Amino acid sequence: MRLRRHPLARQILSTHPLVVQQPEESKGQWETLFPSKQPLYIELGTGKGQFLAKAATLHPHINWIGVEKIEEPLMHAVQKGEATECTNLRYIWMDITKLEEVFAPEAEVDRIYLHFSDPWPKTRHAKRRLTHHTFLDKYRNVLKQGGDLILKTDSVSLFDFSLEELEAHGWKIVEMSRDLHQSEWANTNITTEYEEKFSGRGFTINYVRAYPPRER
Repeated sequence: MRLRRHPLARQILSTHPLVVQQPEESKGQWETLFPSKQPLYIELGTGKGQFLAKAATLHPHINWIGVEKIEEPLMHAVQKGEATECTNLRYIWMDITKLEEVFAPEAEVDRIYLHFSDPWPKTRHAKRRLTHHTFLDKYRNVLKQGGDLILKTDSVSLFDFSLEELEAHGWKIVEMSRDLHQSEWANTNITTEYEEKFSGRGFTINYVRAYPPRER
């Protein structure tokens, strides 16, 4: 369900210290925005931010960035992040298509998370899916050597499409489950709001972790 418009969301995001206001200016130097030089993990489409707030708290040795283009869920995410008082957490109010404009090629990002992205079920909308190969190329370009991509979704059609795209474009799948909560990776899984909602309704959660190809 789409959140209602919040009249102060834009104002809050435009002034909040956890939101990076000119992210393109930090390209190549994201480590300077955090107290410590640490691995950098980013969540694309961070939504209301439950995952990111939990992750930053549980893993202080990692720097975390949430990217979200819609202001209302991002406002909620920022408020959750602020409540953690974590210093290893930042947010970017931005469309994911601009990823390469704000992260240096193969230099800064150690991991990318995609959590419950819009499945865009109609065939004519395939290019909008965040695991379409045009997006996979963007992820490949910003991931460090040894960096990886993690996807979770309740959508079987999106998951099947994603596996096909990953394999067709040279990504190496190293972990995969069609029922994450019953898999060997369940104990380290950090849930999102959507994940709890969908699994509570009896849906299984699909999961994959993959490395990009490095040959140019």
